[in-house]
Parts: sequence; C-alpha cells; structure tokens
Amino acid sequence: MHVFVTGGTGLIGSAVVAELLGNGHTVLALARSDASALAAESAGAEPIRGGLADLDVLRTGVAQADGVIHLAFANDFSSPDAVARAVAEESAALAALGEALAGSGRPFVTCSGTPAVPGRASTEADPVPAEGPMGGRGRAVTEVLELASRGVRSSAVRLPRTVHNEGSGGFAGVLTGIARRTGVSGYPGDGTQRWPAVHALDAAVLFRLALEKAEAGTAWHAVADEGDQVRDIAAIIGRRLGLPVESVPAETYGPLGTIFAADQPSSATLTRQVLGWEPKHPSLLEDLENIQP
Repeated sequence: MHVFVTGGTGLIGSAVVAELLGNGHTVLALARSDASALAAESAGAEPIRGGLADLDVLRTGVAQADGVIHLAFANDFSSPDAVARAVAEESAALAALGEALAGSGRPFVTCSGTPAVPGRASTEADPVPAEGPMGGRGRAVTEVLELASRGVRSSAVRLPRTVHNEGSGGFAGVLTGIARRTGVSGYPGDGTQRWPAVHALDAAVLFRLALEKAEAGTAWHAVADEGDQVRDIAAIIGRRLGLPVESVPAETYGPLGTIFAADQPSSATLTRQVLGWEPKHPSLLEDLENIQP
C-alpha cells in the first residue's frame, strides 16, 4: 500500500515508517517543517508539507493514499489550555481524514491511550475515557471507530503510558526530564501505581498489522509490559542520574498529575491472539538502563 502517515518523524512515527518501508509499503509523510521533510525523505518516505491544522493538505494526502496511519499530536502538556488546544486540533484533523476516507473501504489506523480500569488491567473491550483532561481525544477516537459504518476500515492502536526506545520517550521520559530539572527523581503518591509500556519498534509492528489485517471498528493494545510500578521506574532514573528518589506532589506534573497518580495496568492478550503480535524488544525497565547521566 501507499500509506499516508501523520507524525511520521517522531519517536513512534519514525519506527512506523521504517516498519512500513521494510515490509513492502510506500509512505507519504506529513511534514510540518523543512527539518521534518528532510527527515522523512532521508528515511525513504515522500514528504508532503503541512501540519495537523492544514485540513486541505490532509485531504490531499488521503487522495493519494491506499491507507492512513495517524500519529501526530502536539505534545504540549504545559497547561490545561495547551492540552485543550492540542486535543481540539487533533479532533478536527481526525474528522477531516475520516470524511475524506468515507465510503472508500480503505484502512484508517489512529492511536489513543490505554484506558484505566479500577482494580484490574484494562483490555481491548474497555472504552477509552470521554471525560477528563484527555476526554476529547477519547471522543475523537471513538468517532473514528464509528466510521466502520461509513465504509472505512477504521481501527485504533491504544498506546501505553510509555512508548520507549534507548531509554527515552513517553511518561517515563517526562519523569526523566523533570528529574534532570529538579534534582530529584520523583513519583506521585506511594509509587505503587502501575504504568504499562512498549518499545517503539514493537508498537510499530502493531500499527502495520492493524493497517494490513484489522477489521473495521476494532481497538488493539500495544502493551508489552502490563504494568511497572512508578517507584521502580523512578528508582532506575535516579540511579542512572545519580539523584535521590522520593515521592513528590502530583501537582508537580501539572495537567498530567491525576493521570500520573492513577493505577493503570493494561493487557494485550486479545491483540496477541488475533493479530499475532509478539513484542520482541527490551522491556521499559531494561531500556531505562540506557539513560545517560
């Protein structure tokens, strides 16, 4: 397939582009800057200039493609307003992509986060939240899955709290960045809350499998590690950076505080059984050993 990819030069997107190209697909990559266009071209993709807010560019990309993978998101969590703007931008982009694909039968793979379910690991059957800081994103992804009734082979790959590669990325990467700035490797509460994780290269395989095989209206979990305790994550970060490890207020993490404090393990049993996905790369705790002081 000729695949239109948004967010194709980020940590996850670059892995997805390489996975697609390595398995016989070609890629048209949305590039919002000259640097992104050069990175996409260097990776072997064809760049198309524009950002998520450029809806006409998105429609042009869809018109040239056999399928779409959406990964782009303005990862600005500096304030509630910034999060709301990022969610609104993505929601408008998803709506435009969906309208352009309606009635075509082509695959449309989008992404979201794994949901948190009190008392157990979430599964592919659990709904994503429609309320809270990221509720708008949940509603937009649900609307993408509903495109199944409009002739789109839509699916969603739900990403865990940390998608990592070489010790960086995801919420664990946020913890590392805050530790470097503050001089403390912190965790909210008692640190027993669990975060699921996956290596970016394993996640990339699942995006390809969803593009190729997923039935319309289905959701899948890119989860390799069901749930590592946050204090264990912080302990490795502290050891690698030579910093003390201790509990800090949830407010330390701004709009993400309530999410960081939540217990949110997740399972990928159905994903592995149905799509034949099998993670092969290092776990989060192993990968964090690559953090450089």
